[in-house]
Amino acid sequence: MIGKTEQQDGEANHTLPMRGVAQPSREEALALSGVRVVSHPLIAHKLTALRDRTTPPERFATLTRELGALMAYEAMADLELEPAPIETPLESMIGARLTGEVVIAPVLRAGLGMAEGFRQTLPEARVAHIGLRRDETTLHPVAYYQNLEHLQRGGRIHASFMLDPMLATGGSAIDTLALLKRYGARGLRLVSLIAAPYGLMAVRREHPDVPIIVAAVDDHLDERGYICPGLGDAGDRQFNTL
Repeated sequence: MIGKTEQQDGEANHTLPMRGVAQPSREEALALSGVRVVSHPLIAHKLTALRDRTTPPERFATLTRELGALMAYEAMADLELEPAPIETPLESMIGARLTGEVVIAPVLRAGLGMAEGFRQTLPEARVAHIGLRRDETTLHPVAYYQNLEHLQRGGRIHASFMLDPMLATGGSAIDTLALLKRYGARGLRLVSLIAAPYGLMAVRREHPDVPIIVAAVDDHLDERGYICPGLGDAGDRQFNTL
């Protein structure tokens, strides 16, 4: 028979799934290949406001969209171009166009704000929605929706961007990237605002071919699996469902 103290400890570990789990240091995460931390004054300024607990939901949503647009410029900096002959009002010239279509894949709900920012930057991008929620007791992702079939129908997909503001344990990102690969997404990149070293290590281990672009790498995950210092729950704060 399990004693009361032992049973209580088991229940506590179930509700605090990161208790006792070893975590890599921030320095180890920053040394990973394929991880880029964006350094830009506007991003740092807006990210600080996003983290602030006094920022109201409507401002939080606006900041998430604005940060999405700024991260889009950074994440798309290496997209390939092809020559594009055009006629200006004055004469002919050779311009440049993207070599293929771009896909943005936000993870519902929290990724929607970033997706709006990406679409402001590139309105013609395709959008592939992926619904995942985190089981708060196990931290495992639970899928409930996906709209990816169109990735297999026509067009030249040049680059695909998975969007999720918070990269915590990495479970949702790992599963989402695997799903996108299964449906033929090309040129995959993962774009987040804030990442924990644990999540970066986990994604890099499972998907070493996928570049990761983030605005900040924080210190650690707490026992509940939340990024610290972080910003709390990005979905709840964005959609005022606290």
